[in-house]
Amino acid sequence: MPYDDTRPARPLPHDGTPPAAPPEPAAPGRSRIIALDVVRGFALCGILLANVQPISHVGTEPVTQQAVVLDDAARWLGLLVEQRFFPIFSLLFGVGFSLLLDSASARVPHPRALLLRRLLVLACMGLAHMFLLWRGDILTIYAVVGLVVLLPSTWLPRRAVAGLAAVLVVAAMVAFGGGTMLVPGLFLLGSALTRYGVIDRIESSTRVPALLGLLFAAATVPALSWQAETSAVPLPMAASGLLMAGLYVCVLLVLLRTPLRPLLRAVFAPLGRMALTNYLSATALVLVIGRVVGGRPEDWSLTTIVGISAVILALQWVWSTLWLRRYRFGPLEWLWRWATWGRRPVQRAR
Repeated sequence: MPYDDTRPARPLPHDGTPPAAPPEPAAPGRSRIIALDVVRGFALCGILLANVQPISHVGTEPVTQQAVVLDDAARWLGLLVEQRFFPIFSLLFGVGFSLLLDSASARVPHPRALLLRRLLVLACMGLAHMFLLWRGDILTIYAVVGLVVLLPSTWLPRRAVAGLAAVLVVAAMVAFGGGTMLVPGLFLLGSALTRYGVIDRIESSTRVPALLGLLFAAATVPALSWQAETSAVPLPMAASGLLMAGLYVCVLLVLLRTPLRPLLRAVFAPLGRMALTNYLSATALVLVIGRVVGGRPEDWSLTTIVGISAVILALQWVWSTLWLRRYRFGPLEWLWRWATWGRRPVQRAR
């Protein structure tokens, strides 16, 4: 989920703040990595589309996309959406964790204590979401995996983190058929990419994501065919999901190097900057709109599912865009940041 994705900066000159006060965590001179906001916002759209029906089944067993797909159009949606977007979020969480560690290391004497507090607060948010709204919450899983895997990995060299990431991803695929068992490996992969400097160069290259995108596309075709032939087997779904997630990210990174960048930034960045607020509020909105739509969620047509998602995303885009004109962080992002750093952040946009 969301995180601080500003690049770490050197300590700033003294600006008149009393020496005993800790530095403001998002001081001027630190720039956001726009590509991460765009990718996160794009992934948020796909997550919502995949979750509309499961969220609407509050009080019953979650219904997977395969259980309700009936027509060809819905099958194609299943091929394009199911398990394609949570890997992106998991990777980005690992990226953000390492970015925040770099930033905190330059600002506080015990950066890992700050990260520990951040994960504990995320766990509290996830548990509240799980027990009050929807049992399919992912934030609790992220917090627990962060505590068990990400935080200890900060003492390991980056080569070990990269190697462990590969081992965990392969093990999750082979032993468990993917799913949420991929989260630890993807967390570490995101952390390794940051520690090797890949994220710092993410907005400066077109050739690398273009070449990687071609490789992902070439591998995705047989993976989708494999999935279509063995729809009841989880491994093909997980394999095609990882490949398509990589393809989606590469395509976005290439498009961000074209004249489409302002449009992509306007559409997806506001959603991405307020991803925590939008993720949690989407659950409440789905429950309300689902009551208005009526009927059994498993009987909803593809048009209904897409329509519910479109209405929610449109509302969230307008809300996010207007909010960020006046404030630096979304409401829950601001509270999470406050709890993390132990000091109320400046909220008004400058």
